[in-house]
Amino acid sequence: MKILSSLLLVAALTQLVPAFAQAPKQAVASAALQKEFDDFIAKFRAALKANDAAAVAGMARLPFMSDNSIGDAAQFRTKIYSRDFTAKNRACIQRGKAVYGRDGNNDDNYFIFCGQLNFVFTKTPAGFLLTEIGVND
Repeated sequence: MKILSSLLLVAALTQLVPAFAQAPKQAVASAALQKEFDDFIAKFRAALKANDAAAVAGMARLPFMSDNSIGDAAQFRTKIYSRDFTAKNRACIQRGKAVYGRDGNNDDNYFIFCGQLNFVFTKTPAGFLLTEIGVND
């Protein structure tokens, strides 16, 4: 009976090892990248605190989300800022923790989740920019 119990334990542990070995590693930003993002998000949050839609538009990749109907700052302010940057969302971004990750293109991204929305900031050749606002799933 003792041998059978030992065999069952070994078999169970053997099944668990692959699950732990295959767990994905959490992406970690370099110190330089983190500092660059910290500098960017401080400016972004200052613009939100001042409710400065023009400044926020200047920190977004345009056309926004590859939508040519949101190709300039005026269109961004009208179609995106007025809808998605409510007082509640501005306050959330002010205090929200940014989470680092890499996307399928191996781009460096930070995400801030506010209720049903996910604000995505991506490292581009021009520095960090707001690149997407999506549904928080």
